[in-house]
Amino acid sequence: MQRLREHAPLVFLGALCIVTAFIWQSAFAKTPGKLTVAFLNVGQGDSIYIEGPDGTQLLVDGGPDRTVLSRLGNIMPLADRSIDVVVATHPDQDHISGLVDVLSLYDVHYVFEPGIGKDTNAYKALEHVVAEKQIPRILARRGMRIPLGGGAEFRILFPDRDIESDDTNDDSIVAEVRYGKTCFLLTGDAPTKTVESYILYVLKDEHLRCDVLKLGHHGSSGSSGIAFLSAVSPAAAVVSAGKGNRYGHPAPDVLARVASLDIPLLSTIDEGTIVFESDGKVIRER
Repeated sequence: MQRLREHAPLVFLGALCIVTAFIWQSAFAKTPGKLTVAFLNVGQGDSIYIEGPDGTQLLVDGGPDRTVLSRLGNIMPLADRSIDVVVATHPDQDHISGLVDVLSLYDVHYVFEPGIGKDTNAYKALEHVVAEKQIPRILARRGMRIPLGGGAEFRILFPDRDIESDDTNDDSIVAEVRYGKTCFLLTGDAPTKTVESYILYVLKDEHLRCDVLKLGHHGSSGSSGIAFLSAVSPAAAVVSAGKGNRYGHPAPDVLARVASLDIPLLSTIDEGTIVFESDGKVIRER
């Protein structure tokens, strides 16, 4: 009895931790049969968690560091240690560094990438863990589709070929997530003058409109051009960036362009992790 009293504070602390974990799990728990798209708060970087109506899981980018692990722990079931597909949009550190830890600690079935490298420690570490765990690597090319169940799909829009450029942003994977009548457009770090303009040209006879647009390059002035924003015409735009970042993201001119089109803006700087759910007809923020 005395020992129980002595350890009571530890028992209480342990119970409190368990309760807290369940509270977080309940807050981010997925509604069965719906598509979940979560823009994770990873600071100055990108990381987007997607779970399809049938439970298929994708992770697009992993942010600049290990922060992604705690964010995934908040939104995925505690015992879930697998992710079906990881997409590395391009080899910049603020998109792939966190993926090294994800690939090390989770059972990942496939890695999609644009097919370009970079002479950095982050990219070398990523290549090492992919090779060590023998994870299949797939070159992402326009027209590829990853089924998410219930008719939901992750569709690659860009690149459509090997790109030769000194700027890795020019190779950034652009993809859309479609479920029924709803759509999310994910642009990585795609610049206006190259990638956005090319996509507008290639898709000129197709509908590019999407309900939710992740602004390119964390809201950099070199992305999210007015023509692209007008073509997508989103009901909401999302910025993934870090508070007080040294780049000044999101840029004032981008904010002005978004405001001129009356597009509501959400930012991980202010909102933290931003979670949307779609039933195929309507998208709601959780």
